Amino acid sequence: MAAVRAILDAVRTGGDAALRELTARFDGAVVDDLRVPAGACAAALAALPPGLRAAMDTARDNIEAYHRAQLHDGAHTDRGGVHVREIRRPVDRAGCYVPGGQAPLLSTVLMTAVPARVAGVPEVVLCTPPRRDGTVAPELLAAAALAGVDEVYRVGGAQAVAAMAYGTETIRPVDVIVGPGNVYVSVAKREVAGVVGVPSSFAGPSEVVVVADGTTPAEYAAIDLMVQVEHGPDSVAWLVAWDEAVADRIVEVVAKLLEAAPRRAVIGANLETNAYTALVDGPEEAIAIANRIAPEHLELMTADPEALLPLVRHAGAVFCGPYAPASVGDYLAGPNHVLPTYGSARWAGALRVDDFVKHIHVVSMDETALAGVAPLVATLAEAEGLATHAESVRLRAARRGGA
Repeated sequence: MAAVRAILDAVRTGGDAALRELTARFDGAVVDDLRVPAGACAAALAALPPGLRAAMDTARDNIEAYHRAQLHDGAHTDRGGVHVREIRRPVDRAGCYVPGGQAPLLSTVLMTAVPARVAGVPEVVLCTPPRRDGTVAPELLAAAALAGVDEVYRVGGAQAVAAMAYGTETIRPVDVIVGPGNVYVSVAKREVAGVVGVPSSFAGPSEVVVVADGTTPAEYAAIDLMVQVEHGPDSVAWLVAWDEAVADRIVEVVAKLLEAAPRRAVIGANLETNAYTALVDGPEEAIAIANRIAPEHLELMTADPEALLPLVRHAGAVFCGPYAPASVGDYLAGPNHVLPTYGSARWAGALRVDDFVKHIHVVSMDETALAGVAPLVATLAEAEGLATHAESVRLRAARRGGA
C-alpha cells in the first residue's frame, strides 16, 4: 500500500516525467514518446501470421457476441400514473490495463476493449508495460487494432493506473479503469476508485480450484493446475478431492509435466509456495471449500459436474467436466476472463458491459398522478423532518386544487 501510494503521488504531481522515470525503474525501458504511433497497431495487425489472425478473429467474434447478449432494455414501471424508466449511457472514455511483464496478453486486450466497444464507449485507451527496448509486443498492438482501441500507451504498473485516473500532459484521464494486473496494479485501482470508476472485483493474480473425483483424468487436472500459476508471481492453485489415491496421482503427474514445461521456473516457484491439496469427505464438502476460497476459476472435473453446480455460490467462472478447461475461457469461449480474485467473487463477478455503462432513471407524471402521491410524499418527508420536501408536493397539489 505504501509503495502504491508513493507511485500514485509521484504521477499525480510529476506527470509524464514521473511516468518515464518509473518506467525506467520498474521495466528497465527508456521511453521518450509514451504513446505508440497511431499507425503501429494497424501495421501489426496486417503483419500477423494467418493462423494467429484467424484465431484472434474467432476470439474477438465470440467475445463480442457474448457481450452483445448482455445488452438489454432499461427497466420500466408504471404505477398510479408515475412513469419510471431507465436510460443507459456509456462512459465517455474507458481505460484498459493489460499486463505485459510475464507474457504478451493479447487476449486481455480483446477481453477489455471489445466489451467497451459493445457498450458504446466513444474512446477506448490501453496502457501496457513496454519491453526492455521500449516497444510494445506486436501481438498486443494487433489485438488493439482488432478490438478498436483508439490510443495505446507504453506505460505499466501502478503508474499506468495513476496516469489514467489523474491524467498527465500526454494521457488524458478516463472515466473507468478495467483489466487485471499484479497486486500493485489491483491495489492502485482501489486507491483511485474515488476519482475514477473501478469494477468491484479485485482482478489480481490468477487462481484456480480443481475439484476431482475417481473419474478425473489425472493429466487433465494436473495441467489445469499448472495453467493458472503459469501467469506469474502470487498465482494460486488448489486441488480438492475426496479420493486420496486420485489426489496423489494428480500431484505425481504435475511433477512429471513440470519437467517439460517451457515456463517451469515460474510454474515451479508458484507450485512450491502457492499450491495446496485439500482432502475432504465428499462432494458437498469439496464445494464448501471452493465457496470458502471463492476462486477466480473453478473446475468441476467430476463425473457429474451439473449436480455440483447448484452448490456453487462463490466463483468467478465455473468450468464443467474434463473437456471444458479454463484455458478455453481464457481465450475464446466468449465470457470475460477478467475475473474476481482474492475472495472478491463473494460479492463481484466477471467484467461485463454494465461496467462501462451508467444507468440513469427518468421519472415523469402528470398533475393527476402528482395529486395522488403528494399526501404520501409529504407524510414521509415530515417523518424525516424535511419540511421543504413536503412543501414541494403540497404546493403543486394546492395549485391544482385551486384551479
